[in-house]
Amino acid sequence: MRKLLSTLLLSLVVVSAQAAVVEDTVYINNGLFTTVDSNTLPYTAFNSSSTFDQQNTQLFIGVGDSLYLTIINTDTQPHGVDITNTTGYTTTVGAGATTTLACQFNQTGIYILHDHLNYPDMAYFGLSTPIVVDNFAGSIFSWNIKEHQLSFNDSIQNNGTVNWSTYYPEYFTINGNSNPAINADPLAKVTGNVGDTLRICVTNTGQSIHSIHFHGYHLRIVFSSKDAAHVDREKDTFSVYPMESLILELIPDKTGEYPVHDHNLVAVTGGGIYPNGMFLTMIIQ
Repeated sequence: MRKLLSTLLLSLVVVSAQAAVVEDTVYINNGLFTTVDSNTLPYTAFNSSSTFDQQNTQLFIGVGDSLYLTIINTDTQPHGVDITNTTGYTTTVGAGATTTLACQFNQTGIYILHDHLNYPDMAYFGLSTPIVVDNFAGSIFSWNIKEHQLSFNDSIQNNGTVNWSTYYPEYFTINGNSNPAINADPLAKVTGNVGDTLRICVTNTGQSIHSIHFHGYHLRIVFSSKDAAHVDREKDTFSVYPMESLILELIPDKTGEYPVHDHNLVAVTGGGIYPNGMFLTMIIQ
């Protein structure tokens, strides 16, 4: 995913001797999202190729790195491009058009690349994905959590309006998957050994508050986009608000397989079936 740019691109950004200039490309693709019970709903995603994938690509760069990001819109309508908790990187990319952003991130954290037009409709509709900025050398896992209501997706696809006060989602996903498929995703499935230092990045790109509960361990907050005062708190349950994110650090002290799920139990269902929602297990050896 990462490629060092030629020295000609160094003039676009100011970087330190230790930082890298990273080039990446994302495509805006419209397609059909398949739910855990085989329903389909219209959806738009940021992908790493021009082929639609309901699992949004996620971006990972180091602290101090400069990101030269190309966005190619394969959709038939224009879309916004914005990055949360930054300024100066907001633009619009027309149908079939391409735009580029050159931006630098100087602090550990998670920034959300999203469509800001008619917010929150298109961000909910799929166009929201994390940019993880971290120089951590160990294992990093990343969860893009989102929920879906069939009627809302149909309305947005047909340029209709939705009433967010009546939002009651039916499907709940991590990285575009529900249980049991979540457990086959190496970016979501937490694995490690006793004594390892593991980092789990949690980004809520949906429109509901989620309360993520870890069995077996307490985790330390390394980064909170909601409140910096929460850093260094150790807990087993973490509330994540819409368009907010956390970086959590886990140092397991015992072996075993431990569940992780949303404490809001409706979010552990899919189409009303338990446990076809936000549910996975961590394996520590």
